[in-house]
Amino acid sequence: MLEFLRGRHVLVAGWGVSGRSLIEPLRDIGAHPVITDNGAKALAEAAELGLEVATAVELENADLSRFALVITSPGWRPDSPVLVSAVTEGVPVWGDVEFAWWVDQARIYGPVRKWLVVTGTNGKTTTTQMTHSILRAAGISSVACGNIGLPILDALRRNPGPQVLAVELSSFQLHWAPSVRPEAGVVLNVAEDHLDWHGGLDAYAAAKARALTGRVGVVGLDDPVAGSLARKAKARRTVGFRVGVPADGELGVVDGKLLDRAFTKAAILAETSDISPQGPAGIADALAAAALTRAIDVAPQFVKEGLAEHKVGPHRTAFVRELGGVEFVDDSKATNPHAARASIMAHPQVVWVAGGLLKGASIDDLVEEIGDRLVGAVLFGADAPVIAAALARHAPEVPVIALDAGDDADMESSRSQRAEAVMGRAVRAAAGLARAGDTVLLAPAAASLDMYDDYTHRGRCFVDAVTALEDGDIGRAL
Repeated sequence: MLEFLRGRHVLVAGWGVSGRSLIEPLRDIGAHPVITDNGAKALAEAAELGLEVATAVELENADLSRFALVITSPGWRPDSPVLVSAVTEGVPVWGDVEFAWWVDQARIYGPVRKWLVVTGTNGKTTTTQMTHSILRAAGISSVACGNIGLPILDALRRNPGPQVLAVELSSFQLHWAPSVRPEAGVVLNVAEDHLDWHGGLDAYAAAKARALTGRVGVVGLDDPVAGSLARKAKARRTVGFRVGVPADGELGVVDGKLLDRAFTKAAILAETSDISPQGPAGIADALAAAALTRAIDVAPQFVKEGLAEHKVGPHRTAFVRELGGVEFVDDSKATNPHAARASIMAHPQVVWVAGGLLKGASIDDLVEEIGDRLVGAVLFGADAPVIAAALARHAPEVPVIALDAGDDADMESSRSQRAEAVMGRAVRAAAGLARAGDTVLLAPAAASLDMYDDYTHRGRCFVDAVTALEDGDIGRAL
């Protein structure tokens, strides 16, 4: 099924982690990779490895007919000139996930694996890790891969290879992967995010729905958009989960216990007290992971064991420290309003540390809902004024401190140093608004790339700033 690539040139669009993972598989099937990227440094690195390279500008008006296929990194938008030119000339365009699917189906690296696909606006990484933990507890050879960090192709090339892939996929990856038919796939939730890339919520939801095309589709019923996808799912069977009492054909919660009424009459899977992270969002993720693994007949005892062994990763509602009766929590991974909502709703009194790039998402609904929980807000980043305006409209009584990107930072210093300085000032300001019983919560509701390398860099800056606080910093603004 990949024979058409043998002896032909394949254009790899994007020299990132996923782009690098394509090279050896392409060579293994006898294709000749050619690398394009918008960055001169990336192309220089590829050329140093002996690969043929071409700039995106060079290819925009070039004859692309020499390429049998274009494989794009997920970040490249469909309207990128090179991709538009390829489609116009009849050259197929695949994503790296699509290519990985066909590599697996062709058994190039051993027997075909079972794919358990996780997508959603929020909770993808936690659910993928929980799924992997359950599979491990059951003694099933598995690996967590995809958007979680390890490219799928690298997972397939492992020796010995895994039997099951716990695959986190973003909406970008799913957009470019129309052929993927997972053994089971879940859409956790769908809220405004990446609308600038997809062009609207409907297109974004449609990309997510591609996870529901295999043997079993799973949807989060507490989320109205995700729940509605059950009616449109192309999966042979669709089940749902809710953080509440489940109906027949659902998973849910009864008396503090996760209950499966979808794959058996009624089976207790785990205690909610054993779930990490605690709170409704963590329980929902656990139910989703349980549904995926129950779909491939993992016994309830291993679901319980795997969920108990799972611990939340850094920058995902992670407790940092307590000082003067105030808890400091790092949820830098809350990169959109929907994720921030789940984080804020887990605490009764919050000093909210937020800001960054909203990526076209509306903040008003979030602010209106969480306004009565806020005892203060400290804002930073490109869209801080947008969040401040929403707070003024919907929660005018909440004290707001909005920081300028240059506050407390030497403009001659590096970008990273300026970002660290702004976070340090934000944390000190938040500590000053807090008193015993409050939670200072970094839940930015926005992407990080206006100031930080990524959300982990932002989270590390928050942790470092919190660690540097002293008792006298608490409540000094009160």
